[in-house]
Amino acid sequence: MDPVIVVGAGPVGLSLSLALARLGVPTVVLDETTGQEETRPARTVVLRPDTAAFVARLGCADTLESAGAHWTAWRTMRRRRLRERVAFAPRTPDGAAAPATASPVHLPQHALSRALRTALAHEKLAEIVTGSRLADLEQDGHGISAHTRGPNGTWWRGSYLIGCDGPRSTVRKLLDVRFPGRTAVERHAVAALRCELPWPGEALLHRSPPRQGGGPGSEVSARPLAGHVWRLDWLLPPGRELVTPDALVARIRDSLAGWTSESPADTTGAEGDGALPRGRSHGRLVPPYELLDTGVHTVHHRLARDWRQGRAFLAGDAAHLLGALGTQGLDEGLRDAENLAWKLGLAWHHGASDVLLDSYQAERRGAVAARLRAADQALPLLRDGRAVRWRTVLPGAARGRSTLLTDGHLGRGPLGAPPVYARTPLAPPDGQSGSLLVETPPGAPVTDVAVTASDGSVVRLRDRLGRGLLVVLVAPGTGVWDRRHWRSAGLMPQLADAVDALPMDAEVLVTEAYPGAAAHTVLLVRPDGHLVTALSGVRPAEMAACANAVRGGAHGPVTGSGRARRSGDAAASGGGEPAEGEAGEGEASAVDPVGSSMLHSESD
Repeated sequence: MDPVIVVGAGPVGLSLSLALARLGVPTVVLDETTGQEETRPARTVVLRPDTAAFVARLGCADTLESAGAHWTAWRTMRRRRLRERVAFAPRTPDGAAAPATASPVHLPQHALSRALRTALAHEKLAEIVTGSRLADLEQDGHGISAHTRGPNGTWWRGSYLIGCDGPRSTVRKLLDVRFPGRTAVERHAVAALRCELPWPGEALLHRSPPRQGGGPGSEVSARPLAGHVWRLDWLLPPGRELVTPDALVARIRDSLAGWTSESPADTTGAEGDGALPRGRSHGRLVPPYELLDTGVHTVHHRLARDWRQGRAFLAGDAAHLLGALGTQGLDEGLRDAENLAWKLGLAWHHGASDVLLDSYQAERRGAVAARLRAADQALPLLRDGRAVRWRTVLPGAARGRSTLLTDGHLGRGPLGAPPVYARTPLAPPDGQSGSLLVETPPGAPVTDVAVTASDGSVVRLRDRLGRGLLVVLVAPGTGVWDRRHWRSAGLMPQLADAVDALPMDAEVLVTEAYPGAAAHTVLLVRPDGHLVTALSGVRPAEMAACANAVRGGAHGPVTGSGRARRSGDAAASGGGEPAEGEAGEGEASAVDPVGSSMLHSESD
């Protein structure tokens, strides 16, 4: 069978290719760039615990540790008052922080992309072809063909194709998929700088900071990175006026001065030749800082009408744009990749029903649409500035707005919590879903508890995701089981027989406890970590029905070669440039005192 074609080599496209390779599915990544990642310290990504775990499973755990920063706390301030402080659980050697208190991971996007490229370079089933710009698509009942132009211009034949090629997606245009939405929902001036702030290791959202006038529309966030580097974001007023170097430096100095105590003495250093600038801003000390990078980040809200057309799919920024109020577009793009990879893995190896393939759009588009609706409903409350009116109508609304913004930044509530696929087409049939209730509802991400694998090793549940169905038995006292007789203890023989009879690959795991679950509860978990059902004891017929529902009733093996192949001449093909006019992230620019004129924010 032909390989899967991935168009675009950003983090979403690379992670999707890696996830498919780990499932034994060959991929060809068509990259229109030279493959060199631009180093931009101010272009960073925040990964929630679920997406960070996904990236770590793909072979990037070391980069998350070395280049990423785990925050110790999150502060939300308004004027000079602390509104909320969320402390994150200390990280342990096995990463056993509870999901509700686990810190996000904050790292430069170029570090993540390079780590994904490095991991992909070691995969025998994956190939990256640089200098390949997509020009045309043709699909039939047996596969899909992609015509590229450039140094490696040719026709490529694939079993499926996924467009991960960003906001101006050529795949989306060739499929004639509409991309409606809102342009320039928010604009932020961005700076990366090295300095010491009064809250080391803690991220900060400061609303109406006094040193910037204290107006209701003013807002600045500071998020630590590794190596004493911080990313600062200032919310800009509506419009597209240029952010000058002087204006940006003034914002930096005002913010830093507002966060430090007053000092009667000061020295001023020259801002050049690598010197760290010191000075006063409105009578307050400006701490030393080194400006590394600047830019302007423009947020658009758009949602593609269709995410699947036959054998072609859209993912990441090609399918959706979001990012207002602290939401993270790359988080959603990585969830796209994780959701689609296991489904295409089943389709490539065993064939797939339309129910399975259509479930990608039903689940992921529905989740992103809900996120966009929540942001659109919150924007008038959070950004119109009419604080007096809201305090009159809703007592305590000022605190409510701060909490809502915190939720967006920390991945909580409707603005940020991981999606729940409550109405998925892959839900078990009525009467076969089990009546047992645990704290995790069906369709929601499971809690990352410690589990014992069949070899006796104790790992985190998220570490086992990605390959097949997980069948987790809740069995208090697992720790005293003799590892030599693990599969013969308690309910294990009966459970192992039931799992062996399931219509898809599955792994048996055991945990001492799961939130809200009684002893002998059996959890069925999808490859992307969402709960299928919780059963009371081993119930083979219901387990089989649930597993069959998860695979969409797929049937019959698909034969063919899995080797990547190209056909036709290698000569560059014709074709026009991608159509302009659809706003993409990061279009606005800032004149940069350190030589970087524009910060793009495209995650694919």
